[in-house]
This record gives sequence, structure tokens and C-alpha cells, in this order.
Amino acid sequence: MAWRSLEQMDLRGKRVLTRVDLNVPVEGGQVTDTTRIDRIVPTVQAITSQGGRVILLAHFDRPKGQVVPSMSLRQVLPALEQALGRPVAFAPDCVGPEAEAAVAAMTDGDVLLLENTRFHAEEEKNDPAFAAAMARLGDVYCNDAFSAAHRAHASTEGLARLLLSCAGLLMAEELSALDRALGNPQRPVVAIVGGAKVSTKLDLLENLVGKVDHLVIGGAMANTFLHAQGYPVGHSLHEPDLAETALTILARAKETGCEIVLPRDLVVAKEFKEDATESFVGPHDCPDDMMILDVGPQTVSYVDTVLRQAKTLIWNGPLGAFEVRPFDAGTHGVARKVADLTRAGSLVSVAGGGDTVAALNDTGVAGDLTYVSSAGGAFLEWMEGKTLPGVAALG
Repeated sequence: MAWRSLEQMDLRGKRVLTRVDLNVPVEGGQVTDTTRIDRIVPTVQAITSQGGRVILLAHFDRPKGQVVPSMSLRQVLPALEQALGRPVAFAPDCVGPEAEAAVAAMTDGDVLLLENTRFHAEEEKNDPAFAAAMARLGDVYCNDAFSAAHRAHASTEGLARLLLSCAGLLMAEELSALDRALGNPQRPVVAIVGGAKVSTKLDLLENLVGKVDHLVIGGAMANTFLHAQGYPVGHSLHEPDLAETALTILARAKETGCEIVLPRDLVVAKEFKEDATESFVGPHDCPDDMMILDVGPQTVSYVDTVLRQAKTLIWNGPLGAFEVRPFDAGTHGVARKVADLTRAGSLVSVAGGGDTVAALNDTGVAGDLTYVSSAGGAFLEWMEGKTLPGVAALG
């Protein structure tokens, strides 16, 4: 789809309501990870360099329409000012007299942060009157929060219908990367999908088998597929009630010519704990008193072979219980191979989802992939083939 980019806008002297993602981890009133803040800096700087007035809109946590002091965006202000290298004003509300006074006090090139939009129940209801109250604060709407684009909220969808709208630099970069991965990809296309449960990624798997050439399934969800085929899984996490669904997905993949890659060897242990004693077994040899916690080296080697033939990769979810050693080896091994191929220029690699990003950071290769999305639910829904309201409203 087509949307206006920030570069196409004349912003001098304009009040630019800019939806961003500032839902960052905070402990003891201090931001512990500034990744999301850092990623909005180019958009803010692009607006101020044109002489625009940046009015930041964001949510924080889930206050459920109540004013919760511990969920105030005021605590994000120091980290935001440090990232931007400039002072940022703050308004204790995102609509009404206090917000209007703060906006009126701005001059060209200023930056203002408004209070948590979710302090108002009308935000998540996409209430037209609430959206209109926010719209009165600006001349232009810029959405730079792809991570919230799957929500039809007032600040993500409603505002875009009321003001001249555009995609911020981060949003545009994200949409361009996703289009390269699934919208108009170079083939062959490989998808890696991991995680705990098939039930949370049914729509994703059903969409991908019709769009990719190879689908690598890992994590505990692979156990459900092994169980469905009659393989023993010991006391591994799996969903026996979804066995028929797994078989249906396997049959659908066969119809579409998509190769489903399941573990060729398994890492098993009696306990899920740091440095537990591990054993390597075939996919049909998991002992009754053990659990499957990772893929083995044969699987990593085969995935490497598949990736070497591929042109495009999209990745969501780790291949094993990467948070605990030694069950991080499979995910780390594949991550390093993806990074090598991307650096060599033979693979376009796009990854997203909280656990995936954490695993790539843990491996130390996140910066080597073509694009790593900081979005969670929005990235997953996009992979599922769903329309994202916050993106559709920009068209």
C-alpha cells in the first residue's frame, strides 16, 4: 500500500502530533533499556530540523483508563532528553487545557511529551470525541509506532483519519523491510517460527505455508508436531489436543509445496535448569522421563543448508529454551549462520518478536541482520497476513 512519508511533508511551523512507542522497561523509576527511545530519534530530529514542533503521543503499560502515577510517562523524560540531546517539555495530560497550554507555549523546533494516552479509557475505545480532542493539538499526524499499529486506538487509527497523515522514518523503514520479506520477496523464502505453543501461532503457520518455500518449526511447538506424527515427547511441553491441527498444517504444506523442517535431532534433559546434563537423541527417541529443550547439531546443520539456498528469511521465535544454558545452542547456532549469510549479501533477513530479539542480542548478531523489528504483536499479526489498522489508516 502507499502512504505519505515524512520527507514529503512541509512541516515548518507545523504542530506535528507524533505517535511513538515509549513503552520501555522501567525499574525504580529508571529506564533500563532505551532501544525503543533510540529508534524514534531520527524521526524527531527530521521534524525539528524542518522547523516543525514535535508533540509526542505514547502509551505506557496498561492503566486501563485510570491515572496510575507509576505508569506516568514523566519517568521516561530523562532518558528521552538524553537520547535527543535536548530538553523536552512535559504536559500532565494528552488532551484538555493543560495539554493545550503546553502546545501553545511551543516554538519552532521544540519537543513536547504528552502524558500517557491510556490514562483515558477513550483511547483504547478509539472514541471519536477523544481523537478529535487530540487532533486539536496538531496540524499534522505522524505515526512512528509500528509496534502499536495492530491496535485501532484513538492515537493510532482515529487521529490518522482527522489530520493530514504520514509515516515516520521508523514506521517507513519497518514497512519497507516487511514488504521485502513477505510482500514482494526474493525467492526462495524461508520462515523460522518457534515458541511455546502452536495455539498462539495457528494463524501464522496457516498463512506462511502458502507463502514461503521452507518453514522451520522449533521451540516447544515443534513437540506438538512430533507428537502428532506418533513420536514420543516424554514430559516435554506440547499440546496433544492440537495434534489434528498440526497434521492439517503438514498436509496443507504438502499441497502448496512448502517444506516443513522439523527437528532432525533433539537435546533432552531430565531437568530444565542451568547447566543441566543434556543428551542428544533422534526425533523418535525421546525417553519417557526427559523433556525436549532444544534442537541438536544435525538440525542446525540442515537449517544451514536450507538457508544457503535461500534469498529471504523471516524469523519469529527461538528454536529452544534459549534463556537457559545449554539449551541456547540451537538458536545461537542458527543465528550465527543467518548473520554470516546476511553479511555476505546472499540473504535478506528480517526478524521480530520479543524473544527473537532477545535471542539475537544474546548471540550478539542482532546488528548483522537486514532488519530487526522491535514490534511484538504487530509484527506477528503482519506475518499472519492481517490488516494493521494503524497502517491502513495512513493509506
